[in-house]
Amino acid sequence: MPENRERHGGRTIRLAVAIIPASSAAPAAEPVVFMEGGPGGDAFGSIPFLVGSGVNRDHDLIVMAQRGTLHAQPNLACPEIDRFTADAVGLVYDAPSTGRRLVRAAKACRDRLTADGVELSAYNTTENAADFADLRKALGVRQWNVYGYSYGTDLALTYLRLHPEGIRSAAIDSVAPPQIVSLPWTWDSAREGIGAIFAACAAQPACRSRYPDLPDVLTEQVRRLEAHPLRLAAQPPAGGDPVQVVLDGGALVNLLVANAVKAVDVPAALDELAHGNPERFARAQAAGATPVVGEFAHGLTQSVACSEWVPGFSEADVLKAGRRAFPGWPDTVLAQAPQLPFEHDVCRVWNVPDRTAVQRVATRSKVPTLILSGTFDAKTGASWGRYTARTLPRSTAVLIPGIGHWVVPQSPCAQSVLASFLASPTAPDTACVAGLAPQPFTITPEPETP
Repeated sequence: MPENRERHGGRTIRLAVAIIPASSAAPAAEPVVFMEGGPGGDAFGSIPFLVGSGVNRDHDLIVMAQRGTLHAQPNLACPEIDRFTADAVGLVYDAPSTGRRLVRAAKACRDRLTADGVELSAYNTTENAADFADLRKALGVRQWNVYGYSYGTDLALTYLRLHPEGIRSAAIDSVAPPQIVSLPWTWDSAREGIGAIFAACAAQPACRSRYPDLPDVLTEQVRRLEAHPLRLAAQPPAGGDPVQVVLDGGALVNLLVANAVKAVDVPAALDELAHGNPERFARAQAAGATPVVGEFAHGLTQSVACSEWVPGFSEADVLKAGRRAFPGWPDTVLAQAPQLPFEHDVCRVWNVPDRTAVQRVATRSKVPTLILSGTFDAKTGASWGRYTARTLPRSTAVLIPGIGHWVVPQSPCAQSVLASFLASPTAPDTACVAGLAPQPFTITPEPETP
């Protein structure tokens, strides 16, 4: 592919493609093409989840490594940021000194990539979508079905808007609408996902009785940890030697948004934390100490975020959105967008042009579209699925109770709905959704009163 389609005769990049045959003896003619999340995730690493979810049951499955990711050339990995991430579990999450270390790591990665001749501004969603349009032609596919999750929905919607030809149907899972994705938006999604977990607990008598005041408990713990961070040793969930971790208010919130503690355990984990036992959150924080260096393409993350998500909103806008979402929380926590701390500072050194005028655009299409959202998703709040459906008149929006980010691998019902949609895009069978409810929450014994 051309690295930059506006620069004729410029350098080219190489994108790896895998085709997983349908398991059915009589597959449908139209394959499914998958769009990975992130941005920057390893699409090939998702193949086991896709196959396990039956995505290739009746259709060939096409998976392409997006530009800049693992298995593409060049790979915009940032080992500098991976090493920072490993160290960051033992740093105060939102301390200015932590931000300066992140910025230094990002600048070192940027300088190395640009010295290698990478044109960072070309790693954007418009070029990414054009890669998929060219892939369809290169493979000689007349029509295919698109399935993307998380950033892959931003990409799929952009692709649907710019290259509608050859698209039989589109399924978007855990939706990030291109016209709305921004740093302030992350606080709206966090409030919705965390609030849904608390509401589901309140709807289960045993959970409501055992954990009656979860919103207040969370606010109290965020404030307490932000004022007095905990420093302790914790064993990573995957095993190995204990590592030193810091739990401050920002780290606690980030763990909740990342679903680092399973949703069914969140009420118990918060109650234990309030009673002096931080182990569940500490172990979840320790998991970050062992990233696979070079696996995630932070270079694509930053090139997309800094050109498409960050511009147009100030640091004050992020803080304002945080205060609206979680009044009473410390400003030091609310000043950092969940999952993207210190992003304005990082973007100043990443230095790519503002692309919001061409990217922050709603997709209007009559292509049949399935929209899947999980009620516990604190990264891409469930309401954004319904929001996106407004400009997709032939869409079916499905809400799966009790599921977090990336719905299909976690929900047999969602897998069934997706298979039905791929078979009949204008009339999917969604009957299984009616009987769904969140799983029972973990109930721990009441702590003994001294």
